[in-house]
Amino acid sequence: MCLIPILIGMIVSPSTPVLSSSMMPVSRQLLARVRDVMAGADKAQQRLDKIVSVIAADMVAEVCSVYVIRPGEVLELFSTKGLNASAVHNTRLRVGEGLIGLVGAQARPIALADAASHPDFVLRPETGEELYQSLMGVPVLRGGRVIGVISVQNRIRRNYSDEEIEVLETVAMVLAELISGGELIDRAELMPADGNALLPLRIAGSTINPGLGVGVAVLHEPKFNVTRLVAEDVDFEHERLQNAVSEMHGALDDMMKQSDLAADGEHREVLESYQMISEDTGWFKRIDEAVSSGLTAEAAVQKINNDIRVRMDQITDPYLRERIHDLEDLSTRLLDHLSGPNALNGPLAGDDTIHNANSLILVARNMGPAQLLDYDRSKLVGLVLEEGSPTAHVSIVARALDIPVVGQARDILNQIEMGEPIIVDGTNAQVFIRPGEEVCERFKNSARVRAERKAAYSQLRDLKSITKDGVRISLNINAGLLIDMPHLHDMGADGIGLYRTEIPFMVRSDFPDVAAQREIYTKVFSQSSAKPVIFRTLDVGSDKILPYWSAQDEENPAMGWRAIRISLDRPMILRQQLRALIQAAVGRDLSVMFPMVAEVSEFDQARSLLERELKRESERGRDGPKSVRAGVMLEVPSLLFQLPVLLERVDFVSVGSNDLCQFLFAADRGNPRLSKRYDMLSPPVLSMLRDVVVHCEKAGVDLSLCGEMAADPLDAMALIGIGFRSISVQPSAVGPIKAMIRSLDLKPLGQYVETLYGLSQHSLRGNILSFAKDQGVKV
Repeated sequence: MCLIPILIGMIVSPSTPVLSSSMMPVSRQLLARVRDVMAGADKAQQRLDKIVSVIAADMVAEVCSVYVIRPGEVLELFSTKGLNASAVHNTRLRVGEGLIGLVGAQARPIALADAASHPDFVLRPETGEELYQSLMGVPVLRGGRVIGVISVQNRIRRNYSDEEIEVLETVAMVLAELISGGELIDRAELMPADGNALLPLRIAGSTINPGLGVGVAVLHEPKFNVTRLVAEDVDFEHERLQNAVSEMHGALDDMMKQSDLAADGEHREVLESYQMISEDTGWFKRIDEAVSSGLTAEAAVQKINNDIRVRMDQITDPYLRERIHDLEDLSTRLLDHLSGPNALNGPLAGDDTIHNANSLILVARNMGPAQLLDYDRSKLVGLVLEEGSPTAHVSIVARALDIPVVGQARDILNQIEMGEPIIVDGTNAQVFIRPGEEVCERFKNSARVRAERKAAYSQLRDLKSITKDGVRISLNINAGLLIDMPHLHDMGADGIGLYRTEIPFMVRSDFPDVAAQREIYTKVFSQSSAKPVIFRTLDVGSDKILPYWSAQDEENPAMGWRAIRISLDRPMILRQQLRALIQAAVGRDLSVMFPMVAEVSEFDQARSLLERELKRESERGRDGPKSVRAGVMLEVPSLLFQLPVLLERVDFVSVGSNDLCQFLFAADRGNPRLSKRYDMLSPPVLSMLRDVVVHCEKAGVDLSLCGEMAADPLDAMALIGIGFRSISVQPSAVGPIKAMIRSLDLKPLGQYVETLYGLSQHSLRGNILSFAKDQGVKV
């Protein structure tokens, strides 16, 4: 947190110098003249021509020129006062070419007393600019994106001051309204070039939750349409800004005092950084100075926010990027207070297209789980994240809501506008922006078929998952939030095969004590209605970082200090969790599963802590659970070589196929280059799992599988074929898996699978699929 004041200086200082008192009247007079021209009845090109003349006169420059970005990353000379008139609409520079192109590429101003000596200088003879020595240029920004460049030039060697740069930046902000208004050029030209193609813009990402969603885009990036840029009364704007800042401070204080803050998943650390930034005089001073230059309070906030957004892309340090994002978000909060209660009334306010749409797809850089729940879930049919991972909080909630999710959709926020049509294909990890009618209709038909299938699956809710030849398969769900619990009954599942206890830890601002944990577990038991629940103890580390713990600097975090390793190194953490589970399970059956166990001794240590807590409760005269079972999650291959010894000690085993196969193939499952390289339905995987089945059957130990492998009907069929009689899947997969089970004749499947173990091919998926089709199995 101590870096916040330094960071503010880094972000707002380089290109936003303090205006001297002598320059402020010049800026206000210039803005007033520009405003008068903007308000005139002339056509857009005529107004632009007048504006460059006004700027040249007020800034005592022989030349003022405006360049506008065109498709293909080209800056075209649109208007000039001082250069050859014949060069207008004929002179073009690629972004990055020449000094003008350099401003466009870096989105930062330059001021040169001897422009020709700069290594990036490029002379365009048709403009006649060889007469001029000095040059100052600033970017014209809209929504953090460069849409043009404005420059002034002088014949003499002129050292442009910081104050003059600030004046030109302020004028550029007003000029952005003219360029983006649609009169000067078509608005579509300001979109990235790919978006202008006849075919829909396709963005590839990664699958976080499969499924299909067709709707209109809702940007989780509240935008305010600041229409009044130039102040009529500067003193009044200063007063408005001060009042809005005070209101914002009060609102942040109220948010911090909310009693249900932890339950809603808000992070106090983030709010505390908001408070620190909002109270920093440097940040407020920059905005206040922009008001002094002649902008309205809203325009001043937007100006500083534009600068923050541009610099955000230039910083790679994750901590600093998060703090910059706090600054940007705080600017949005301040705009909300400036614009009044009706300006942004909830996440979907201010856009008729959004209000009238029946299907909405949320597009965000990243977001928390509570923020997702702010939106109308009856309309939300998809989620697209620029960042995001399968284990992120919002991803888990989205899966619980059965919302298709695509993550790692790079730069999508800069390529789509609010209300535009969009398609999310979570199954194939792709997003289509502004698709044509034919493409939309094709995907709508697919979505309709999927909805019909879901309706058919719902009819199976009260039916047992029994094969055609009478074999009962236990079909359970994976859960991690109380929001998941209704799915247990809605889907007709047999129980919860994996309850991820770490998620409540991850959405809180500090470590939950025994009472807080007991309250959660009690609700889980209550809502399970006596159906079995297996609680996995705290599994954090790797990509699951608690907000109140410092991340460990590890070269291989997936194989680092995580899960049971943390719990055994910090035994009080595990003891408190076990104590809460025991107290919540009074009179009930308690099943506890320890994750990431690599050797039998680790299970022995964990079980001894469980026995210790059971004894503690008994010595205090408290009632305990009706029964207690302790098991392991089989995720580490080393445990495969200790199965006989392990099975003498455990009450059950649950295979975590995600990590187990990742370690088996030495392939990072988060690496897109490797995600499809190795197949779960391959001889080594099936042979390994068959050995586990045989050992567990011999020892009489219950066996299940709770990884993603079980969620696909074909993969689940193969698991059943090798001997699994219990699987646990995400709630949305229960219907398809149950339909598969009820269409399956197990005996011929088992006989067929026996023929596959000795094969050497890369994948057995095609073989198993052919069998399913021949036998009429619904996969």
